Amino acid sequence: MFKNLGDTINKNKLYKSFALFITFLKASTFTFAGGLAIVPAIERDAVEKYKLLSEDEFMEYATLSQTMPGVIALNCATLVGRRAAGVVGMLAAGFGAILPAFVFMLLATILAKMIPQQGRFLGAMRGIRAASAALVLSAAFSLGRYNLKSTFAVIVMIAALLLVVLGNLGAPVIIVLSGVTGYIYQHIKRYQERSRNDAS
Repeated sequence: MFKNLGDTINKNKLYKSFALFITFLKASTFTFAGGLAIVPAIERDAVEKYKLLSEDEFMEYATLSQTMPGVIALNCATLVGRRAAGVVGMLAAGFGAILPAFVFMLLATILAKMIPQQGRFLGAMRGIRAASAALVLSAAFSLGRYNLKSTFAVIVMIAALLLVVLGNLGAPVIIVLSGVTGYIYQHIKRYQERSRNDAS
């Protein structure tokens, strides 16, 4: 009985690990803008197709991957893979995320002098970049829908946007400032709730 249960669990993890590898391999292969643009492709397969984790879980990890240093796709692969199928899933997702970039860079290095820098190829690249902008906006909308559920969150988002546009501050500084602001806000909120409970 326990042996059959263990076999079932192992097969389930193997299936999830393979699904994670395919998910991140496809997303990394067909998403040219990287970063936020890769989020909708991962969500479509990981959440809707393979049901590896819930939408809320995925959005939480996708948001967290934006705040971590390093490549967003690899950060997301590490977090999502670990949650869905443990260490094996994390490795499978990570390998799927970096394999296309490695192959493309290898080919680009070999064929760099053969690729034309003007004409139809350049036009194709402009079209791809335009489509990538749409993917980035789609991902930003999805993350915003998940994260901006309170007035405080909207205020922090607007303030962060103004700091980026007008203050010319880097992402690490804005992330730290936003985190400190959220910590202070939560501390004040808990203090007010405690005061109301004591008064009643």
